[in-house]
Amino acid sequence: MSTRLGSLRTTRGGAAPEQGKRTVREELLKKLIGQIVSGALAEGSILPNEAELSELYGVSRTSLREAMQYLSALGMVRSRTRAGTTVLPRENWNYLDPLVLDATLALSNDRSFYDSLLDARQVLEPAAAAQAAANATAKQLAQIAEAFEDMVAANARDNEAWSQADLEFHTAIINASGNWVFRQFATAIRAALLASFRLTNRASQSHEYAIARHQDVLDAIRMRRPDAARFAMEQLIGTARMELSDALRAAKPKDEPE
Repeated sequence: MSTRLGSLRTTRGGAAPEQGKRTVREELLKKLIGQIVSGALAEGSILPNEAELSELYGVSRTSLREAMQYLSALGMVRSRTRAGTTVLPRENWNYLDPLVLDATLALSNDRSFYDSLLDARQVLEPAAAAQAAANATAKQLAQIAEAFEDMVAANARDNEAWSQADLEFHTAIINASGNWVFRQFATAIRAALLASFRLTNRASQSHEYAIARHQDVLDAIRMRRPDAARFAMEQLIGTARMELSDALRAAKPKDEPE
């Protein structure tokens, strides 16, 4: 562990440099969270003591303590007198924290992370589509349609534009549901949704097929058919799950077991 930690030492042991408006504590948090998410600081491992960590990361003990308090609030570590600071299992982590989410998307290709996201979407989005079909205002219907048209315009020519439009399409449906809990959930996982769309859209075998499935959802909502909207969204997310499997399989190193 000391070798991995030591690789993060700043030049000549000096204070960690600020980058832009980021504070020393924020830079330290990014490093620590990145090390935990990547597994360099493994679950169940005990961190070095405060003096050693302060020297290794080139920060003051005050900054270190603040960072550890934040990590503790995220459920990533637990500090106990005499027992030291232990890295907690992943099931305790707050993945919706922006720093944790960014690190997970950048450093982890964990299938369970994306599966959990899809499981949540499978529960929430069909219900949101059904409610949108029943409750959407004319303005909200126009917003859903506009996002769909942006998807059609982007098609396979620009994956990023396609993914952004895809995100806006699903967000507009959730907003049109009229359910504030759904809206808050969508806001909280927006970055994760966009990352999953980028991944599955790259793996999509047919943009025409994807457009058709989104069209089914839009048409059902426009026609005020909640059951049809629910079913169409279930089909759409089912397609995303298959594309996710293809994308993760393609990203897996050849020598890594399935």
